[in-house]
Amino acid sequence: MESNIPPSDADIGRRLRSLRQQQATTLDALAERAGVSRAMISRIERGEANPTAQLLARLCHALGTTLSRFFADDAPRTSPLRRAAEQHVWRDPGTGYIRRAVSPEATGSPVDIVDVSFPPGGRVVFEPQAFDSGTTQHLWLLEGRMTMTAGEETYDLHPGDCLFMRLGEMIVFSNPHADLARYAIILHRGHSQTRKERP
Repeated sequence: MESNIPPSDADIGRRLRSLRQQQATTLDALAERAGVSRAMISRIERGEANPTAQLLARLCHALGTTLSRFFADDAPRTSPLRRAAEQHVWRDPGTGYIRRAVSPEATGSPVDIVDVSFPPGGRVVFEPQAFDSGTTQHLWLLEGRMTMTAGEETYDLHPGDCLFMRLGEMIVFSNPHADLARYAIILHRGHSQTRKERP
């Protein structure tokens, strides 16, 4: 079956429960770390609720992972090629934005590439992580326009622009324009040698 079919609520719930149990983390402990109610986490795990990107990112951060890793296959891959039909697609129920996991999995690379289509009027806020993982990302705008806030700075992005961000700071994705925006996220899991520099 092609994995570019969006995962169901049940798939997301099973994945979340599996990650939580692998870490021997209780619902109460995860709720406290993520700032999400125990009842909501339980509903997600049972497939009764589809979390927004903001909510899922908070749960991922609390479990020490990223959205890209969350949607990665459990089974190891040996091929350096990931066909378009094999790339996981997920639609955020809050904004309708669509993320496609582009990069091959289980290659040992610290880099993930994600293709995102962000609808007009969409806005997503990612709060700073509770811990500093050293993860950074670049946003490369391919089509449309975006207004991005990274830390204390706000940027108006045009096609071709590229913005560097740290996941330890507040990041706001916003498309206040009339047209769809499409961009690539290049995420790097690791510590930068220039951590204290502003982008």
